[in-house]
Amino acid sequence: MDSWNEFTIAEIIDMENMYKDVGKECLSREFCQAVATSFSFSASRTAKPAVTWEQVQSWFHDKLDDPKAEFRATPRPRHLNLLVDFFGDSAPNNMSETSQKPKGNRINELKELTFEAKSARDHAWYDVSSFLTYRVLHNGELEVRVRFSGFTNTDDEWVNVRHGVRERSIPLEPSECHKVNVGDLILCFQDREDQAVYCDARVLDIQREIHDIGECGCIFLVRYDRDGIEEEVELGRICYRPL
Repeated sequence: MDSWNEFTIAEIIDMENMYKDVGKECLSREFCQAVATSFSFSASRTAKPAVTWEQVQSWFHDKLDDPKAEFRATPRPRHLNLLVDFFGDSAPNNMSETSQKPKGNRINELKELTFEAKSARDHAWYDVSSFLTYRVLHNGELEVRVRFSGFTNTDDEWVNVRHGVRERSIPLEPSECHKVNVGDLILCFQDREDQAVYCDARVLDIQREIHDIGECGCIFLVRYDRDGIEEEVELGRICYRPL
């Protein structure tokens, strides 16, 4: 049985940090027993099977046997913390798309912070309607199954959390154009005959114009990351990246 499936996301992250701290000492029976006991008596293990020291040791063995695996210590990226909270440490290991809607305060809290995800099909960013389920790859990377806003289940994709999920970019009001500066990474609407999508772009130059609170006449020269094309755009096509 694949030992990766025995643990929650939070437990896997904890063990990656332990490996980073103690190295091969993590294979000792005493160490693995202590970790297993800590996990088994955690509140997140309520209604779930207890963890055995053999399972913990097997997980660390897998790490040692995979020279390509990457090990990262805390702090965790903010969006990863939020996704862990969203699915919950007590989410069943066999969580499927038929049980995709967590209940309680977590779902309400998550709605306060919306996300966008990058599609592998066109390298554009789309608003996330929901996270359906998750999986942890053998190298420790976390992927989530994403339902994009305005699309059906036929367009669902597995997206790497580290590289393809982030807090939603923010549309700007005319009075907020000062927030965009040369060199900034922005999300920009790329309008083409065959496709119109939101893509990452860099601001190369800005022509500042005098304007009132209700209308911005500034011109922004941007270069799209996806194809390297440069274009002059107005503020209405720009979304600002949250800090």
